Amino acid sequence: MESALSKHLFVYSSLRKGFHQHTHDYIAQFFSFVSPAKVKGVVKNVNGELFATPGDDNSFIEGELYKLNDEHDFSYVFGQLDDYEGLIVEHGEKPLYRRELITVHKDNGEKIDAWLYWFNGDITGKPVLPPGERIYSNS
Repeated sequence: MESALSKHLFVYSSLRKGFHQHTHDYIAQFFSFVSPAKVKGVVKNVNGELFATPGDDNSFIEGELYKLNDEHDFSYVFGQLDDYEGLIVEHGEKPLYRRELITVHKDNGEKIDAWLYWFNGDITGKPVLPPGERIYSNS
């Protein structure tokens, strides 16, 4: 496992390469794809929007693992991602997400620490996206 200064990022939705949006283009500028991976958690569908939350030991979110190309870019790049994910808010507002260091399970069985953006709101009772269901578009 890596230290709390991990240069890895786990993505599960709009930041994935299959999403074909400007958000992934940003990731591709600063990160290199490492492998498909998964983390313990669930993805819930709230009116067509997908939100990840931590889950029990039996539920996993499939996604992609990336590594920051240049460690000197860490503050800038993660600052930009924090802004994109709604962590930077006005006084009195609640951040939409929180960035947390989590254990990622690579396809080869290796475990590595990486940053993940968890949804920071209450989505109790919202439908869970079934494991393996596609959460991005290849178009």
